This record gives sequence, C-alpha cells and structure tokens, in this order.
Amino acid sequence: MKSTVIQSLAALGMSLVAFHALAQSNDLVAEGAQIELLSDTFTFTEGPIADEAGNVYFSDIPANRIHVWTVDGELQTFREQTNGNNGLFFDSNWVLHGAEGGAGRISRMDSEGNATAVIDQHNGAPFNSPNDLWIDPQGGIYFTDPRYGSEANLPQPGYYVYYLAPGASEAEVIITDMQRPNGIIGTADGETLYVADHQGNQTFAYDIDAPGQISGKRLIAPQGSDGVTLDEHGNLYLTGGNNITVYSPEGEVLQVLEFPLAPANMTFGGPERNVLYVTARRSLFALPMNVRGMY
Repeated sequence: MKSTVIQSLAALGMSLVAFHALAQSNDLVAEGAQIELLSDTFTFTEGPIADEAGNVYFSDIPANRIHVWTVDGELQTFREQTNGNNGLFFDSNWVLHGAEGGAGRISRMDSEGNATAVIDQHNGAPFNSPNDLWIDPQGGIYFTDPRYGSEANLPQPGYYVYYLAPGASEAEVIITDMQRPNGIIGTADGETLYVADHQGNQTFAYDIDAPGQISGKRLIAPQGSDGVTLDEHGNLYLTGGNNITVYSPEGEVLQVLEFPLAPANMTFGGPERNVLYVTARRSLFALPMNVRGMY
C-alpha cells in the first residue's frame, strides 16, 4: 500500500443538525458530537465500507482510486486504475469486492489491491455499469446495474438488479421494475434486502426467501438514495440532498442528519464500528454515533 499521513482537518465547528427526532432516535448520535471533515482532497467519493478492524475503504470514482482511512487516522491509497469502481463490500472472509462501473464488472481484490473479475457479462453482453453491491452470508452477490450519463448503446435491455450465486458463472435477474436502481444492502441474517430506486425516488424492502429468491416487495421510504447502510438495530440510512435520513425497519423517520455537502454514501467504521463515515462530493466526513453499524 502507498500511504500518506494526513492530519485530520479541524472540525467544522458546526453542531449536528438533527430534525424529526422521534422516540427511539434521540440517542442515535453521540452526545455533543460534531461532524468532522477528515479530508477534502478527492474528486468524487463513494462506496465506503469498513474491514474487520474498522478501517474504512472508499472509492474516488473519477480519479480511479480506492483509498483507506485507517483507525489510526492515516489516509492510504489501496488501489489505482480501478475502472471507475463505485460500491465496495467485504464478504464473510473479509475479501473486498467492488462494482467497477467503467469495466462493467464485479471484481474481487486481494490484500495488495490486485483485482480479478468475478463476473463481467450477462447473456453474452457486458453489464451497463454496476453501481453497488451486497454480499449475503452464503457468499452470493446482489448488485445494481444502472447507468448514469449517456444511455446510448446500452448492452443490457434494462436497469436491473442481479444475483450471482457462489461459484456461478451467470447472474440471475431478480428485479426489473425500477427506473434506476442504485444503493443496495441486506441484513446480516440474510432475511431482508433493501434496494433504492434513485430515479424513481423510492426505496423498497424485500423478504429473502432463499439466496437469490425475493418476495414481499414493500415501500420502506418515499425517497430514492445513492448510498444505503444499516445500524445494529436494523435502522436504514439513506442519502438525499444534504441529508442522511434514518428510517426504522418499519419505515418510520427517526432522524435527519444534515451535512455541509451532499452525501453520496456512508458506512460505520472505527474499532468499535460506532463512527459514521460519510462520502460527500470531494470529501470524507466522520460523525461519532451511539449506535454501531450492522457491518
């Protein structure tokens, strides 16, 4: 790994803005917590996920890099020439996987950042632009495949959500009725899947009946989202505007967290997994929480 020690920038000096706080939500954020700007040296940050130790990996999509913010407050470059990698997720063996939108593939990476394709086509044609992914407890990969920018010459007939079974060479289409699926995540017990229809401005929950088999589609939030994550209580975190909105598993708004820049995505990290790391435009922010992440 290449590493550059970056001093954490001074806290923004702004108190956390939290609206719509309901009964269970008053202690989601640590008492007296402030949003801290860790670095604003990137181009467009996305896809954060923490490893077993709590180090946070995230993409800088236009720069074609994956960085790590370590638990010691050190910024490292983990991988370059990432093919526009967006979403990231670790499997149960702590192997990092990524959605390489520019290459139209899902990849896995070793500890040195060397990438290998897991899947790069469906029915003999490339994917549109894999965006985000979640890996279930059995090792199956759920991923979204929209495209942003030019829609000319799309290789796939629609913007779908796919499931790739462990060891399989062909992915299954499991969702076809969204305008532009984006953020995706499931619960650690493998029982519930959440998918955000970014363009459709809605986020849905599904029951996972068996790996790759879903039912019971229901609206969980009347907003789309770029990024999604879950805390230890199963609360769902969605991005929109300059806010992160926290929903209960029943779809009740618990809290709205306002940031100085529009968040694209977020994850829990740190040694105790109780810090919310937020990718927003060219920046990475941190916010201490009273809850831990599910991942």
